[in-house]
Amino acid sequence: MSKVFFTSKATAKGGRDGFAKSDDGIIDVNLVNPAGGESKEKGSNPEQLFAAGYSACYDGALNLMASNAKKDIDSTTSAEVSLMQDEADDGFKIGVVLNVEIKGVSQAEAEDLANQAHEFCPYSKATRGNIDVELNVTTG
Repeated sequence: MSKVFFTSKATAKGGRDGFAKSDDGIIDVNLVNPAGGESKEKGSNPEQLFAAGYSACYDGALNLMASNAKKDIDSTTSAEVSLMQDEADDGFKIGVVLNVEIKGVSQAEAEDLANQAHEFCPYSKATRGNIDVELNVTTG
């Protein structure tokens, strides 16, 4: 078994119309289904929470790759996570677009760092071969 550095825990109840809470209480959100029409409730959704986690993890991996390459960058990563119809089984699937802005390097260097980060990021590893992930890289 691999060495575990830490484990995070969260619990959801009620699915897309319920709530999710981390065991330490830092995350404590109502969940609202954005595809379910007009809701009077305010809340998040699983795709929004995944987007936050993926963008943070990927941006960390990107900065590590830049540091390893002795490149001084300023980066911002935004993840767009879409819930889509899965035509293979008439169910649902998700897709991700990572919009990565990297200042301080050329476009070619930015694309190279972005691809290295995509190979290294634990979220990218977990999703590889399971969902479509598109990288859009700009140098601002």
